[in-house]
Amino acid sequence: MTVRMAKRLLGRAAKTVAIIAAILWSAFPIYLVVSSSFKQIGDIFAVPTKLIFRPTIENYARLWHDWPAFFDSMVNSVIITVGATLITIVSGAMAGWVFSRYSSRSLTVSAFGMIVLRIFPPIVIILPLFPVVNLVGLNDTHILMMMLFSSFFVSLATWIMKAFFDQIPREIEQAAETDGASFRQTLVHISGPLGIPGMIAAGVFVFIYSWNEYFFPFIFTTSNAKTAPVVLSEIMGSATGVDWGVMFAAATIQLLPIAVFIVVVQRYLIAGLTAGSVKG
Repeated sequence: MTVRMAKRLLGRAAKTVAIIAAILWSAFPIYLVVSSSFKQIGDIFAVPTKLIFRPTIENYARLWHDWPAFFDSMVNSVIITVGATLITIVSGAMAGWVFSRYSSRSLTVSAFGMIVLRIFPPIVIILPLFPVVNLVGLNDTHILMMMLFSSFFVSLATWIMKAFFDQIPREIEQAAETDGASFRQTLVHISGPLGIPGMIAAGVFVFIYSWNEYFFPFIFTTSNAKTAPVVLSEIMGSATGVDWGVMFAAATIQLLPIAVFIVVVQRYLIAGLTAGSVKG
């Protein structure tokens, strides 16, 4: 074995070990949460941690009995997250296409404004917004949460879509226009389909952030539109003390939809982040 081959094998082994370590580092806390949801309270806090134990669904039964509002909040989270993601993707795709295809002073100011607003902490926006929301009667509604989430995450979707459309040659759209396609037809039948992988990529990030968003629902909801992260905080702040088994069961249920979503769209996410480049 040559020295070069030995170095190459050593480098591959080091990369493999690093990847395994990163996976374990990320997955172990999730394993603790999920496994603890099936443990008796004595096993949850056992030292050292019990990797082998007798599973039970008692924690889930108590969650269903003691916290029915959690399951209502899960429905709210699904409605709000899906709605906010769709609104953000559509808005971000249109804005991203405009920023990619046109340039002017007003667009530059607009782009800069989106970045500046995204830098501001949410509390700066919420304080003047709260009385306005109460005035128009939108407090504690699904549509308000969708609008707030979309407003806060549309800048992320816009810049993802701009970067994606930048990689799509304008000649494709120009060729369609030369063949007689109208502006609307070019957008709907050419630019739109080509941008779908990028929309999916942007949608994944928006979906995850919206699903886990806590601050906006905490401020603007009371019962009708309360989301799962808010109810999780209420479980932790229960006046009777934290029932950790129930808490881990709720956290596992709240984690499950997002995990399934990531598994389903992961290949589209990879395609969205890598597609779009065209070599001449």
